[in-house]
Amino acid sequence: MVYLRIMSDKKSEISLKEQVANLPLLPGCYLFSNARGEVIYVGKAKNLRRRVSSYFLQSRDHTPKVRAMVRHIASLRHIVVDSETDALLLENSLIKTLQPRYNILLKDDKTYPWIVLRNEPFPRVMSTRQVVRDGSQYFGPYGSVAAQHSVLEFLREAVPLRTCKLNLSPEMIARGRYSPCLQYHIGNCKAPCIGAQSPEEYGGLVSIAVSVLKGDVRPVRKYLEEEMARAAEQLRFETAQRFKARLEALEKYCGRSVIVSANIADMDVFSLLEDGDEAYCNFLRVRNGSVVAVHTVRLTAGVDADGRSMLTLGIQHVVENIAGELSEEVLVPFLPHTELLPNVRFKVPKRGEKHELLEFSQRSALAFRAEQLKNLEIKNPERHTERLMESMRRELRLDKAPRHIECFDNSNLQGTSPVASCVVFRDGRPSRSEYRHFNVKTVVGADDFASMREIVGRRYRRMLDEGAELPDLIVVDGGKGQLSSAYSVLCELGIEKRVPIVGLAKRLEEVYYPGDPMPYYLSRTGEPLKVICHIRDEAHRFGITFHRQKRSNAFLHSELESIGGIGEKSISALMKRFRTVKAVKAAGIDELAEVVGRAKAAKLVAAFGRSEQ
Repeated sequence: MVYLRIMSDKKSEISLKEQVANLPLLPGCYLFSNARGEVIYVGKAKNLRRRVSSYFLQSRDHTPKVRAMVRHIASLRHIVVDSETDALLLENSLIKTLQPRYNILLKDDKTYPWIVLRNEPFPRVMSTRQVVRDGSQYFGPYGSVAAQHSVLEFLREAVPLRTCKLNLSPEMIARGRYSPCLQYHIGNCKAPCIGAQSPEEYGGLVSIAVSVLKGDVRPVRKYLEEEMARAAEQLRFETAQRFKARLEALEKYCGRSVIVSANIADMDVFSLLEDGDEAYCNFLRVRNGSVVAVHTVRLTAGVDADGRSMLTLGIQHVVENIAGELSEEVLVPFLPHTELLPNVRFKVPKRGEKHELLEFSQRSALAFRAEQLKNLEIKNPERHTERLMESMRRELRLDKAPRHIECFDNSNLQGTSPVASCVVFRDGRPSRSEYRHFNVKTVVGADDFASMREIVGRRYRRMLDEGAELPDLIVVDGGKGQLSSAYSVLCELGIEKRVPIVGLAKRLEEVYYPGDPMPYYLSRTGEPLKVICHIRDEAHRFGITFHRQKRSNAFLHSELESIGGIGEKSISALMKRFRTVKAVKAAGIDELAEVVGRAKAAKLVAAFGRSEQ
């Protein structure tokens, strides 16, 4: 391995580019540093000169993060190695040591609940959030405190282990200074503190508890059945009833646990959820067909982050800090960098129960992300909004964040009562005071394309006339036809380059752009799709509500309009007084005459098939 250090003139961009031009055409690693000498990025390359020079080209393909990093590069170093595999191994080692700002970084700041079996005489089973390497056994982590408490509650009910904090060394027990506590008297402990239980007998109970914590409930079931039978033979029926209650608690506990399959024994599962600048790597541990541990690692994506690198880092973190040795078979959505994990056998399931298990892990990552985003929204709403807007800008391929979005939807029933709705979202949230209804005026029959042209034209002609702020994005609920109609109006108004527009197909993740016959697929797990779905649902709801109201009014009016001699003014007066047609029909002729006069009242009564009273 050859090590070359290249110094740069921090004030001269030309000098830095010259040094890049002198890089060898060999595999290796490169390190970018800022003006303070801090390493801000470590990368690997099959060809150092070609890879490093790509950062300094003026390219629109560079992400904002890459452009920001390049602005901070003041010097560079490189290390030449023998092969691309060696470069990968070296890059991983350097990133772990230096933690550069623009590489993939772990953000796993959540402390998960564990269950610990203390390394002490007559060990206790306890809850903890701190893993201390003191010889104690740790089980977990558990995805929630509720799941951990469920296990502890069952263990304390089924297996009589001590819960006190006494020092039960042989010397302290021999002094005879302890006395049995309440837990002994109610049958939850066998009082090892006074020598009533030997270390060997207690150790047998500890082994049963460990089996439960590893997901195997067979030993505890056998123990409870034997104890119940023994107590019944000795005519200790109250004790037998207590063990029977514990067996019932065991069945309830098994019903609450996540059983994967009788065909799956021991297995570890990793999934990866990528979400813009962040990713979530979920770890699932299955023992004896039950999920016994869940853990999610949060990472920030680096400049050249890819799924394989992030999955590899997540697995390494879990192996080194949480899981220890993995099972013989490890399920993953795609193969990580196996060079960095040489002793692990990976499998990518495509169907069946193992694929369902991988999907379960993915759903766990989704739930963790939702929790993280909810916490961020509560603690720092401005940062949450900025993150959401940037995610939507990137996912929808926009030049700026879509803080102001307007969505249009048509609604009609067999060509009757055509209406349209426009809903407005600001910063990803509904702005209901800005919602607008439209009656379609110039279109006859069920012509959705023409209706869309009319409504979009009316909306933006008025905004242009009033000098109002145009939206950052227009969303049309419909496929290519609806989008084409709306886009043609924007062209007529001369704003097609000022306001981007997209069309939503029937499949929610499909988005159409003007002039592109093929749909663009949004990520099914990203936040932008969730916001787009919300916008579409609001447009549907708002439009359908208005359409139903209009149809109802049309029906009411048409029933009265069919009566000869009753005009629009008379109908309006009647509806204002009686509210409904049913009330009009029930009214007497004198009441009707007070509103429309005696002659029209008589016509109404005759039309309703009643005699004048």
